[in-house]
Amino acid sequence: MAPCATKSLPYKEIEDPFPKLVAPQAAPRSYQILYLNVLVFLYLHIASLYGIYLYCTIASWKTFIFHNLVTQLVAGMGMTAGAHRLWSHRAYKAKMPLQILLMLLNSLAFGNTIIHFARDHRLHHRYSDTDADPHNATRGFFYSHIGWLMVKKHPEVLRRGKLIDTSDLYANPVLKFQKKYFFLLAGTLCFVLPTIIPMYFFEETLNTAFHLAVFRYTVFIHVVFLVNSAAHLWGNKPYDKQIKPVQNYPVSFLTFGEGFHNYHHAFPWDYRAAELGNNWLNFTTKFIDFFAWIGWAYDLKAVPENVIHSRANRTGDDSDLWGFKRDNNNSKIE
Repeated sequence: MAPCATKSLPYKEIEDPFPKLVAPQAAPRSYQILYLNVLVFLYLHIASLYGIYLYCTIASWKTFIFHNLVTQLVAGMGMTAGAHRLWSHRAYKAKMPLQILLMLLNSLAFGNTIIHFARDHRLHHRYSDTDADPHNATRGFFYSHIGWLMVKKHPEVLRRGKLIDTSDLYANPVLKFQKKYFFLLAGTLCFVLPTIIPMYFFEETLNTAFHLAVFRYTVFIHVVFLVNSAAHLWGNKPYDKQIKPVQNYPVSFLTFGEGFHNYHHAFPWDYRAAELGNNWLNFTTKFIDFFAWIGWAYDLKAVPENVIHSRANRTGDDSDLWGFKRDNNNSKIE
């Protein structure tokens, strides 16, 4: 493992010429509704209700396992290990085979292009929970969970988004390929193949297989959205009590380790995204560790334990949810 990083943002910072934003912030604004997005989300949820009916009546249990365990897991790695920890934060490096694999898994996730996701996520960290944050949790659960995708972006998001350096993303041939062929890749991997496979192997009808694929996708995006909403609203703050992100146990379980959010915002360059990087809740870390073991991932950045302890003692809320509240001598604080 390479020496630990010494600063929180592994990409370039551009000087902000605009007045400083102070979190939390949710100034009065008018909302311009994106009706096409609203209709898409409406369709996904209606189709998903039908998918639930199919699961309860005629769908095979093999299809349930395929969609809701296997497919959700590999799509999740495309988001967590790929778009988030590798390309948004550059918390580790990946050789070309792993980059291609993660790009394909991310296309299966269908959460917009990696370039778009990483730009918005870097913006989110730089201006977290202010009007320049694309999914500002200060506006409440619904807005930070899904509402932000139903309205036009806040002017501060558009204005300050231009300050986010994305040169490393546009210089990456794998990401440029995904951006060029995104809808072909995502449509095929997210909907076509997950429909064809249950039809061929599990004897599902086209109608059943397709609606179960839609249900899987709808569940997946809601799980991802919980990191923006629940993990900024409900939980404790052992590392920085001045920010909104929290440690949220259920979100950590559902998102393969992304719910240790107070830690992640305190140390965004840590490839583990959690103080308990190798615990059973953080499958993403185990995924990255495996590829480090075979040589496809390298330069994994992690925060030394004494730095974690020091930060918790200095700025945390004195909570001890994960059993990690210790002093610099590694003695547990009573």
